[in-house]
Amino acid sequence: MQELILVVDDEPKVARLARDYLEKNGFRVLTAADGRSALEIARREHPALIVLDLMLPGLDGREVCRILRRESDVPIIMLTALSEESDQIVGLELGADDYIVKPFSPRALVARVRAMLRRAQGQVKAPARLQVGELDIDVEGHLVSLAGSSLHLTPNEFKLLVCLARRLGQIITRDQLMDELYGAAPAGVDRSIDSHVKNLRRKLENARLAVETVYGVGYRLLEQERP
Repeated sequence: MQELILVVDDEPKVARLARDYLEKNGFRVLTAADGRSALEIARREHPALIVLDLMLPGLDGREVCRILRRESDVPIIMLTALSEESDQIVGLELGADDYIVKPFSPRALVARVRAMLRRAQGQVKAPARLQVGELDIDVEGHLVSLAGSSLHLTPNEFKLLVCLARRLGQIITRDQLMDELYGAAPAGVDRSIDSHVKNLRRKLENARLAVETVYGVGYRLLEQERP
């Protein structure tokens, strides 16, 4: 059965481009040009994924995302001309799963939709080893080596590194990291994330990797350029 994608955009050309490429790649597609219509369709049709523009007439995409997140865990990819990092942070805080900036590659959109659906359906098996620059991470063996030399990490530092490395370059919220480290986190451990990040940064100094703070949201792992 074809999976249903809801594309929400008030620009007819953009909605048509996204719809055409998604349909050519085997998806069923419905479109909406405003926020209220999007909510009505989402509630009635239960799409597998929603591609959501931020700048919509009437009820904007931020409010639509906020409402959807109260009602559903449907994957949401925000598609917008707002390219500032602050806009991306707002979208992620509201509950979006991914963020694509216009102008966009329709092929890349299809690839992101497929990847998001695989993750949502639990079809992606996490790799047993991760390679980030000169850093080799044996996930199952809980071992990390840098250029062949063993790197000692505490259990929580290891969990933190794996979580960041699996989504290299992407912002991971503090809540997501808390879930990764503690599951149902006990009260009072929120600030411990900062200590783990500080220690991990120090241990990665020679790995040309940086754990960047995105203030008010979370962290991301970046590869540093060689001097």
